[in-house]
Amino acid sequence: MNILLTIAAFLMTAMPAELTMPAPQWRHPMTGIPRLPDGKPNLSAPAPRRADGKPDITGLWKAGPGVYVGDIAKDLKPGDVPFQPWAEALYKERRKNNSKDDPTASCVVGGVPRSDVVPYPFKILEVPGMTVVLYEAVHSYRQIFTDGRGLPDYDPTPTWFGYSIGKWDGDTFVVQSAGFNDHGWLDNFGKPATESLRVTERFRRKDFGHMELQITIDDAKAYTKPWSVTVPLAYEADDELMEYICEENNKYFGNQVKQ
Repeated sequence: MNILLTIAAFLMTAMPAELTMPAPQWRHPMTGIPRLPDGKPNLSAPAPRRADGKPDITGLWKAGPGVYVGDIAKDLKPGDVPFQPWAEALYKERRKNNSKDDPTASCVVGGVPRSDVVPYPFKILEVPGMTVVLYEAVHSYRQIFTDGRGLPDYDPTPTWFGYSIGKWDGDTFVVQSAGFNDHGWLDNFGKPATESLRVTERFRRKDFGHMELQITIDDAKAYTKPWSVTVPLAYEADDELMEYICEENNKYFGNQVKQ
């Protein structure tokens, strides 16, 4: 069993996302889903609206199509990621050693924005004063405060997911996050981040089954200027989150001979 779990952790880190994508395990027709005559979900139907008129972005979503978890900048042109010299050198070293030191191989959460682009679904929930994101990957979660508070005006304890606040800009839900530690990777290829990282996510639901997520990376220590990527999200109709167990203190990469 330990061998199987460590292999699974390695695949999640080093293999293309489409090869690690889990199969649906709990299919059940949900209420409130627009349907075509054959009963299949109508993903092109209009986006639902909340009582205040804003788009309802709740539900189960997954990044795709595309292998964004490997390279979050895969849609950008070569050279469009504005690395600081040290960050580019570190990135190249991680590519050379096949991401051997990836923290998620030790069952550490992916943080932001990496958890948005893994090939596992996440569920967005809205409660008074807060939007909650439940990530299937590594069984993790985020709290995005919508009660009007700002980001901490003091030096908070750095975390993998940082601290997040959200507000509406027209029909777009804008999330700002800060307070990260300096151990996070932006993707499996190993784009680095530091404690100066600021992440802005802009969620725009285009219709029932499609949402656009624009992610802006602002980390002056690792990059010479802010840069952005846009990731398509697809609604996972009639499906549910499943339990994700990662073996604590995984030693797979530690057992490998470093070149």
